[in-house]
Amino acid sequence: MFNKFFLSAALPAALLAAGPVLAQADGPGPNLVIEVAAHDGTPKGTIVLDLFADKAPNHVERLTTLARDGAYDGVVFHRVIAGFMAQTGDVEHGRRDGDTALAGTGGSDLPDLQAEFNDVSFQAGTVGMARSQHPDSANSQFFIDLAPATFLDGQYTAVGQLIEGMDVLQSIKTGDEAANGAVENPDYMARVTVQD
Repeated sequence: MFNKFFLSAALPAALLAAGPVLAQADGPGPNLVIEVAAHDGTPKGTIVLDLFADKAPNHVERLTTLARDGAYDGVVFHRVIAGFMAQTGDVEHGRRDGDTALAGTGGSDLPDLQAEFNDVSFQAGTVGMARSQHPDSANSQFFIDLAPATFLDGQYTAVGQLIEGMDVLQSIKTGDEAANGAVENPDYMARVTVQD
């Protein structure tokens, strides 16, 4: 099945030996506040992402627009690879109350975005935009790194940094590595709001 976020199946050994995660300072924002729930609806906690409007203004605008419209509410974490990243944001095929068999292949009804590659290094908690092999194909899906992934630097648009809730992020149900991280009965974003 085609996934918007395309990576080699072979992950660097450095991902498996991630060190401690340091807290990040809250920048100018805006912040994306994600209330995470288990597949059965049990609340798991809150993740706060500081978005980099100065580094990727069009991508940040897209994330905040979709969040303000409620498009991310109820969208599953369809691809989660332990020691690497958690991916979500497929507003077309990733709603937990629908058929998620195609989760990871859709976007929103808005046009794809032109890449805004920048100097942000992908570390634990870095937020990036998912895309296909084409650099200008990001739309609504995003991922949050669970460990440093510097091999993504300059290849994906970095849009933010987790500043709160790393324990919640690390508790998100992982997927089957043999199935490229696809998650059965996935956790989901119960509610996503924007704090300016």
